[in-house]
Amino acid sequence: MAVMMMLESMDVEQGAVPSPFEADTYVASRKAQLEALLLARLVELPPSSPLLVRKALRYSLLAESERRRAVLCLAVAEAVSGARVPPRVVEDAACALELIQTCSQIHEDLRAMDDRALSRGRPSSSRAFGETLATQAGDALILEAFRLLSSGPEPVRARLSRELAMGTGLMGMVSRQVPDLVNDRDARLAYLLQVHSMKTGGFIRASCRMGALAAGADEDTLARVDVYGDAVGLAFLIGDDLRARASDATAETETVAGRITFASVLGLKTSRALAVRKVAEAIAAIEPLEGPDGPLAAIARDALDPLHPEQVQ
Repeated sequence: MAVMMMLESMDVEQGAVPSPFEADTYVASRKAQLEALLLARLVELPPSSPLLVRKALRYSLLAESERRRAVLCLAVAEAVSGARVPPRVVEDAACALELIQTCSQIHEDLRAMDDRALSRGRPSSSRAFGETLATQAGDALILEAFRLLSSGPEPVRARLSRELAMGTGLMGMVSRQVPDLVNDRDARLAYLLQVHSMKTGGFIRASCRMGALAAGADEDTLARVDVYGDAVGLAFLIGDDLRARASDATAETETVAGRITFASVLGLKTSRALAVRKVAEAIAAIEPLEGPDGPLAAIARDALDPLHPEQVQ
């Protein structure tokens, strides 16, 4: 109850001062950069590999996507190094993250998991290519991600591979399918925070850390990036919950899937208050690297947009 009382006492109308930096413009440019990088890596796939698998990879990898984790990787690397044109190792790290994210999407859409007919605005990979080929494509993406990370002379690539494995493996993203069996209100909040840390939070934190490591960050900088990644990951998760609830799209889905969300556990107003606090924490952590109005601060603020007051009454 102490956590609940603390959150409910927070002023929900407080928030980060709007930044003059245009997050949408920055993210759009980095997404375009990633599209080109991913296309180049697809061209590099062995021509002797099965054509159908390569078609399935391309179908899912180039589908419309937020590219949130890969964009964060590039943005952190830019903040650490100041380089607008990233070196190959940074590009490979960002692409590896997107390969794993796409694999996760393919696997989640399978009939044995979420059984989605549509994904990213078009038929899911399993509906377009069949369950077997979609599964093989997902598996291939995992292996290709680690092959990509290992394809270079930089010693940091071994550490990047470890970060990716820890953020997405048994200690990370794999836990996203953990059954939700906790019923007590306070325990459900603790459970949500734990699962977030293992799945969404772990993946986003790994994305930020990989960008920092690939750009040569020292341990003090890496510690700041850790705080940023944890805070912005939680803010985005809560923001996504609130936007979905505001669109009246999740009430039935949560019941059917047996899932709980921050909106359903804390309520809309208290959830937004927690997201506001996490955005502030993220900006404070990253400010020494880029100032208060850089790309990472703008991306953090974007977690709350467009969470209008009427959505949290």
